[in-house]
Amino acid sequence: MYKTIRTILFMFDAEKVHHFSMETLRLLCAIPFIKKIITKTFQPTSNSCQPTVLFNLTFKNPIGLAAGFDKNAKYLNELQALGFGFVEIGTVTPLPQDGNEKPRLFRLPKDKALINRMGFNNDGVDTVAKRLKNWQLAKRQLLAKSSSQVDSPLPTAHFPMLIGGNIGKNKATANENAWKDYEICFNALHNYVDYFVVNVSSPNTPGLRELQEKEPLKKILTHLQQLNKNFEIQKPILLKIAPDLTQTQIHDVLDLAQEINLDGLVAANTTIDRNGLFTTKKTLEKIGAGGLSGLPLKSRATEIVKYINQNTNGKIPIIASGGIFTGADAAEKLLAGASLVQVWTGFVYEGPCIVKKIILYLANRY
Repeated sequence: MYKTIRTILFMFDAEKVHHFSMETLRLLCAIPFIKKIITKTFQPTSNSCQPTVLFNLTFKNPIGLAAGFDKNAKYLNELQALGFGFVEIGTVTPLPQDGNEKPRLFRLPKDKALINRMGFNNDGVDTVAKRLKNWQLAKRQLLAKSSSQVDSPLPTAHFPMLIGGNIGKNKATANENAWKDYEICFNALHNYVDYFVVNVSSPNTPGLRELQEKEPLKKILTHLQQLNKNFEIQKPILLKIAPDLTQTQIHDVLDLAQEINLDGLVAANTTIDRNGLFTTKKTLEKIGAGGLSGLPLKSRATEIVKYINQNTNGKIPIIASGGIFTGADAAEKLLAGASLVQVWTGFVYEGPCIVKKIILYLANRY
């Protein structure tokens, strides 16, 4: 059924469809009995879910939603109903920004891919923090309610959906001052997210990827680690890397990660590579610049996960992202050395059943 709906939705602008779909889901989930139907339909059953413990956190299942889908933490209630074990909000910047000019999100159906050049469009960290505060309050109330009942309506309610905070810098902030933007976001979100991801690898903010070089990266990460010590509860800090890094650059990242005891890596962000696509060169030229995600990224992302795992003897936890559409795709990433996986483009192409289908595949496989 989703394929039919997708065919209709794909006739319209990708970004507008994204907002329409999520707002529709929000309206439906606002009606209690409809939300129960959605939850029962799309959430994996408790006996098929195997919790994953990582960073001293318990993920109710290993399937998450990558950053960029719910940038502003507006749809957490709805995404929880669809069964995600965790959602990474953002990328969030200190000040609100509109991002790049529209259109900036494009589908490549022949390749089961997307190209985006969103440009860190978001409502700003203060607004996002307020939404997360309200979400955490609602989550505590749900936990209190479910723990007081013998038969909870959500068998995995005691393992609530976890939230990652993906943070970046404003476009107008010079790279030499980038660390200040990361500090602002880190402090503002610290009480409301379960882990952080530092984003210096998006191709859609001019000059951002220069921060992946060892020295500026070390300055940002070690500063956040120092700030982390000021809080009663320290939150895991991860780094999201680009799939376009050279082997030397990956080595530098791994050396730095081990040197400063970084909590983990997210591999990988979108790519600027256009090789091997079925989409015509004319269409790609018309679309223009942006980060490519989806099936064409699958092999490269798995390769990076495997490389990180082998070259660190599995000592650096990895969240894998890139080209995950099916249970077999997720299993490939986990076998390569990932502890958790994230979907994004796969969610667009496969629909709201994606988490349940992946979990069922993994439950039958392992």
